[in-house]
Amino acid sequence: MTSSADIAQRRARRCILFSSIAACACVVSAVLASTYGPLNIPLGQVFHTLAEHLFPVGISGETTNAIVVWEIRFSRIILSLLIGSGLAVSGTVFQGILRNPLADPFTIGVSSGAAFGASVAIFFGLSGSIPYLAGIGIIPLAALTGALLALAAVITLGSMGGQLKRDALVLAGVVVATFLAALISLVKSLDEDSVASIVFWIMGSLQGRSWQHVQLILPWYTLGVAIIWRFSRELDILALGETQAQQLGMNASRVRLWLLVGASMITGASVAVSGVIGFVGLVVPHLVRLVQGGEHRPLLVSSAFIGGLLLLWSDVFARTVLSEGAELPVGVVTALLGGPFFCLLLHRSMKRSSR
Repeated sequence: MTSSADIAQRRARRCILFSSIAACACVVSAVLASTYGPLNIPLGQVFHTLAEHLFPVGISGETTNAIVVWEIRFSRIILSLLIGSGLAVSGTVFQGILRNPLADPFTIGVSSGAAFGASVAIFFGLSGSIPYLAGIGIIPLAALTGALLALAAVITLGSMGGQLKRDALVLAGVVVATFLAALISLVKSLDEDSVASIVFWIMGSLQGRSWQHVQLILPWYTLGVAIIWRFSRELDILALGETQAQQLGMNASRVRLWLLVGASMITGASVAVSGVIGFVGLVVPHLVRLVQGGEHRPLLVSSAFIGGLLLLWSDVFARTVLSEGAELPVGVVTALLGGPFFCLLLHRSMKRSSR
């Protein structure tokens, strides 16, 4: 007869194996994806360029191909891995703290705040960069500011008697997201010339992104992941419900607040540099749960790798499927991939609830 300890060991081995395979796939994909683009660059030259920059021993002069690989393609690849993993981790957290399988990083209105901040910047023509911030554009900074303000509004509205309640958070997120969506529509109606730029940004794209944008997202990503990892054990308890958490002596409201802040930091920074990219945070956690179960620490690790892979190859498809260097918004690609899965998930949820 199989004991519970044996089952736990097998599950742990399966999680480690799955995470290891996903991590290796990320490394291999980062190299292979550097060969795709309008300019044909052999794989051997890609290896040589990446080795020179990652292990700087006697770097030779920069050629055109080397600049394209390192400055344009690889920076974008790293950014896609960060954003994809961040959205997947945030989706895992939101589904845990809200106990809602249909929750994703945009449930509480943070993405709407980022979209509003960017829309205001576009409306006023603030498309330049700030020299003393390493040339980072004003639009990403405005989007990040909008995301943080939206988070503050959700926390304020979602606090009842000093306690952060799950149902109140959902309602507050809906209210904030709806209000900001109306403001974005107002901005677009006031200036028809900015509509195309606002719509393209909202659809999500990594076109024109560089190492400066990696520098913008990295501190927020690191801090958000550190907070989430610190409270990942408590996330398992929160998933059991409010009553069980209180019986185990956990301050559910405090833990929920920290997890909300950590996940929103990652989401806000991701949306600030890429625009709104949907379905990654919804689809990836569910796919990983099917393979390795619902324990949150291994789920967070594997979701991060799979989310990065999904966005990386979605972006490769978005920038290569059209001719003459034209690009699709990567948010469109992820929506086309995630839409059918969302419909299947919704159908299964309704079928289960009807039993």
